Amino acid sequence: MIVVVGAGPAGIAAALAVQECGKAVTVVDENPSAGGQIWRGDPTHRWVARFRAFNIPLISGVRVVWGYPAARTLVLEDAVGARRLAYDKLVVAVGSPEIFLPFPGWTLPGVFGAGGLQALVKSGLPVRGKNVVVAGTGPLLLAVAASLRKKGANIRLIAEQTPAALLWPFAKQLSGRASKLLQGIGLAWDLAGIPYAPASWVTAAQGDGRLQRIVLNRRGTLVTEDCDYLAVGFGLRPATELAAIMAGPDTIVAGTGDADLSLLEGRIAGYTAAGDLEKARGLEPERDQARTFAASIDRTFAVRDELRQLADSGTIICRCEDVPLGRLEGKTCFRDAKLHTRCGMGACQGRVCGPALEFLFGWHGASPRPPIFPARVGSLLSEG
Repeated sequence: MIVVVGAGPAGIAAALAVQECGKAVTVVDENPSAGGQIWRGDPTHRWVARFRAFNIPLISGVRVVWGYPAARTLVLEDAVGARRLAYDKLVVAVGSPEIFLPFPGWTLPGVFGAGGLQALVKSGLPVRGKNVVVAGTGPLLLAVAASLRKKGANIRLIAEQTPAALLWPFAKQLSGRASKLLQGIGLAWDLAGIPYAPASWVTAAQGDGRLQRIVLNRRGTLVTEDCDYLAVGFGLRPATELAAIMAGPDTIVAGTGDADLSLLEGRIAGYTAAGDLEKARGLEPERDQARTFAASIDRTFAVRDELRQLADSGTIICRCEDVPLGRLEGKTCFRDAKLHTRCGMGACQGRVCGPALEFLFGWHGASPRPPIFPARVGSLLSEG
């Protein structure tokens, strides 16, 4: 049996490709239904609908906490306990978490990751009538703003840290990509009337116990903006922990990117796992074009150096262990910071502070070790 971990766009595409080849497939995901962060709450989306129509087995509400690659076995944990799942081939399609960069006040209630707030709203968080600022960098900001507006939020501003001089050449590339151009036109329609501020970024979040206002650097001038929620994001990073632990000839990794690239990567991974290399190779030229476009996004929306100076000595860097920037002074690497401050040793295991420390200091996190996610003691004992 082929097991696909992740039921987002890449995982769905991989599972459908495996089934197309006539092989048995099971999908594992920690969410209650298929769709991932992008299509969560939208069972009518054509890819989610196809996944459901083919009755592909989905083990939902579970996390893969570790595994045994030599034995081709995953260890899953749910609300009840731990269990094992055997596989012949494993496709890892676990998506990309957001990158957070610290600034004073970023731990206030009301400050969210851009995709995180979008996911919460899709799961039922009411935002109708709430004043929201969307800030950070990348096309995801536009999609998040449009999604929140459709739920009744009052989008006060979209603050994009990339200057306009870089945005216009990127926008011109869309004319050669019909699907991206249509997406851009649709977003422009959905966001009509919302101020869009290039070369602007949040320098601080303020409030008495929760977010009430933010301070923005708008092209060199500091201004304040009242808001109930701040959705801020600085791109995505691939989740590589499971792939690193389960690395081997029976593990295939579906790459990450936007939905279009993820679908292509997922299909290639699925065909490869099922043994149909001809179909997999047939998609590679289209995949390579999508990767080229993704690379242009990375170049255009690279985080500017000024954001390294936002955090002051009292700004919390590791939210799990309450480690401020000042306690990291004099440390030479991530391991040194862990040993002396417990930075990166909390529940997220460095998933939030790790990329921030890489951006701030150039530190790279340690190699992942099982359990991949925090697991209950009972689950650890049951697995020996």
